Amino acid sequence: MLQNPCFLCGTNRRNYATLSPEQKEQIAKGPGLGDFISASSDGYAGELKLQKGTKRLRLPPWLKTEFPIGKNYSKLKGDLRHLKLHTVCEEARCPNVGECWGGGESGIATATIMVLGDTCTRGCRFCSIKTSRSPPPPDPSEPLNTAEAVCEWGLDYVVLTSVDRDDLPDGGANHFAETVRQIKQRKPSMLVECLTPDFAGDLSCVERVVDSGLDVYAHNVETVRELQRHVRDHRANFEQSLKVLEHVKIYKENSITKTSIMLGLGEKDDEVLRTLEALRSVGVDCVTLGQYMQPTKRHLKVKEYVTPEKFAFWEAEGKRLGFAYTASGPLVRSSYKAGRT
Repeated sequence: MLQNPCFLCGTNRRNYATLSPEQKEQIAKGPGLGDFISASSDGYAGELKLQKGTKRLRLPPWLKTEFPIGKNYSKLKGDLRHLKLHTVCEEARCPNVGECWGGGESGIATATIMVLGDTCTRGCRFCSIKTSRSPPPPDPSEPLNTAEAVCEWGLDYVVLTSVDRDDLPDGGANHFAETVRQIKQRKPSMLVECLTPDFAGDLSCVERVVDSGLDVYAHNVETVRELQRHVRDHRANFEQSLKVLEHVKIYKENSITKTSIMLGLGEKDDEVLRTLEALRSVGVDCVTLGQYMQPTKRHLKVKEYVTPEKFAFWEAEGKRLGFAYTASGPLVRSSYKAGRT
């Protein structure tokens, strides 16, 4: 049994009306709470909140998951190594990797490809990806290699994400855009989601990615507004992330936008609600909420294990607020089971 250490990686009613029937169908087919949890909090006698002097909380049963390896797992892993591609699945040590790569019961293999290398220029306190002020330069052949790989796998939906690359003039926006273009040239029917950094607030970089032909633009706010400085790198902040998501809609109204929030970092219920309201106010279409898990002893401790019942409450609140798609559960991740949407 393994615990999940990674987090990666909702439309308001006004913007939902502007979506095409195909886009509405995509959102409606998203996974629900039952796809992500296998146990309830009934009968659990352990502590859910970190008490003073406590080193670590005991993992509750609903956060334990098997590490299945399907028939496609070995092929995917081999292809990634051969083409020198990186995935968040590996870099963030996600235990869902066996199910997603193997295809699980559905047989649909899904991987979230991490472009622009495996070294980030930022040091968020929740993330285990390695950091450096001067990462190696991006591989110019990566967009082509990525496109060839995902098309060879026969995927219908692929998520592209990246580390932060503050060392690059465009933050890697052109690299993102070229990867999408290469994929669409080879398989126009493939749906492509880009989970991007904030590009240090440069909205022209956001526009380059939007113009690439992607289907979903994702950028994670990670946590509530009040905990941003405690959780994220000092170069990131809630307002900057909100502007990225807002600008996607301003620049291209029919774009589908998506974001994710970690719970269990000490946030209060009213802070979560205000965060959801702020996201709705800028037209975010899809929102996911999941449990934060401490990746190593050097990273932020889990302050609370949020129960499946509370996650169900937030899913209902998301629907009430008018998000087109809300997924909320202990093991929910923004990229988990993306191939089923």
